[in-house]
Amino acid sequence: MEFNDANFEAEVIKSDIPVLVDFWANWCGPCKMISPMIDRIEAAYAGKLKVGKMDVDANSASPSSLGVRSLPTLMLFKGGKMADQIIGMVSEVQLKKAIDKVIG
Repeated sequence: MEFNDANFEAEVIKSDIPVLVDFWANWCGPCKMISPMIDRIEAAYAGKLKVGKMDVDANSASPSSLGVRSLPTLMLFKGGKMADQIIGMVSEVQLKKAIDKVIG
């Protein structure tokens, strides 16, 4: 799923299930490297976690208001609030641990 400044409130903040947002940019090498892992996470947590990406070059308001300064940045939201944040490269095991903690 693609998140943008226009749909962020409806798709992320008002989501009835936890949300993983992958803040990325086309020029970011590590962002491209974790993309397949994000796809696997989306499949593994289908129905329990909404997963989407936000291009920070095309959408500046949401990343700016959330303090995104480095890429890749992964944010987990639950109940409309940021529950966890992971900056930079991370293993799939570490990401799953963070997700499992938020999903409960």
